[in-house]
Amino acid sequence: MNYDPHKIDLMLIDDDGDFRETVARRFVRRGFRVQEAAHGEQALQLADLRQFDVVVLDMVMPGMSGIQVLEQLKQKHPECEVIMLTGQGTIETAVQAMKLGAFDFLTKPFPLADLERLIEKAYERRHLRKENEQLKAVLGRSQPSTEIIGESPAMQEVMRLIERAGRTEKAILIQGESGTGKELVAQALQRASIRADKPMVVINCAALPETLLESELFGHEKGSFTGAIATKPGLFEVADGGTLFIDEIGELAGSLQAKLLRVLEDGSLRRIGSLKERRVDVRLLAATNRNMEAEVAEGRFREDLYYRINVMSLKLPPLREREGDVPLLVRKFLGKDWQITPEAMRALEAYHWPGNVRQLINAVERAQIMSDDHTIGIETLPREILAGSAVSPRPTYARPEGECLADVQRAHILEMLKRERGNKARTARALGVNRRSLYRLLEKYNIQLDDNGTPVDVSRSLTPSH
Repeated sequence: MNYDPHKIDLMLIDDDGDFRETVARRFVRRGFRVQEAAHGEQALQLADLRQFDVVVLDMVMPGMSGIQVLEQLKQKHPECEVIMLTGQGTIETAVQAMKLGAFDFLTKPFPLADLERLIEKAYERRHLRKENEQLKAVLGRSQPSTEIIGESPAMQEVMRLIERAGRTEKAILIQGESGTGKELVAQALQRASIRADKPMVVINCAALPETLLESELFGHEKGSFTGAIATKPGLFEVADGGTLFIDEIGELAGSLQAKLLRVLEDGSLRRIGSLKERRVDVRLLAATNRNMEAEVAEGRFREDLYYRINVMSLKLPPLREREGDVPLLVRKFLGKDWQITPEAMRALEAYHWPGNVRQLINAVERAQIMSDDHTIGIETLPREILAGSAVSPRPTYARPEGECLADVQRAHILEMLKRERGNKARTARALGVNRRSLYRLLEKYNIQLDDNGTPVDVSRSLTPSH
């Protein structure tokens, strides 16, 4: 296992000051975070205030024995691994220590390189056990991820930014209206990051009251408040080494903003009801549908925290600005066994979608419920879609005697342009041709668009009758 020594919190417990100083000097040079204790009582006090990955514990000390310290450490702080040192203890004592949960033991004197190798192995076991606990916690909370769908220029720009920003370790603020897919973007950022094989934990600030939100984020100790019947790690601990996605961060209360800022600044936190400092290494992704600059200006959101979470901003376009993406999304949500009529698709494309992709999903699901033959027709769509799109069935043209087919085709193109308000992409789809073919037809029939997008027929045209 490749590990970063700068992430290992090590405590040395030995009454021999010269020995402690020699060992501490070596491991500090190696980048470990080292704390020393001269006796068992001091060690237990330190363990109550700070989380340690590995403890090196002398078996024989004045006052509390190493075995007594080990028992209390494993009872109160089972997450730490303990290596026992003995200069005069028997094999029986070492075996007793192993039964009580010690990782291993060394007999003095020994090369410091042997101790270092043992510390590395102990940390590896600690790390693997922690990853297993995280995986169980994440599996209990996770939802299946969904791919991002979109070929519009606006979404292609979003995907380009995801690829670039995902590789960084910096905090990213995802902004966009409700229903635009901010959590999907967070998942894509995590998959593109160097933490892709680590957990991503999700929490929505708008879904919980302040007291529960604090417990969810930072954890709590047993008995710290009414209903705290067991100790619970917070989501920062669950996400340690991975990614935490905080949705609707603009809803975060002021008192929690201060605690969040501290975690982002130095990686330290304390559970509710605990004095013990814990350290985490978490990459933060946050999302909001609020105007955060206005929230800061009006004093509802801390300016220093805003700059912490907004190292880079990624803004999602609303669905109404994603030209050409509605048919792609509809076909994805419908599935292979469903069809949709051209009139129904035109209605969906013409609607302004204030609820964005989430509203589109709901509309498609409702239409499927209302359908009798696995076909979505205009009559199965919600009323607000029909009222907001004002799409009627395709017009039929009465072809007067003597009129040629070219006149009918020219009139049909004009009608489609007018109905689609001059939008060439939607007009091309309504006609069943690609853009290049539409441009050739416009040139062929001398049809132009004015500055307002209104089609102008510079040659004789045929007026359709309805």
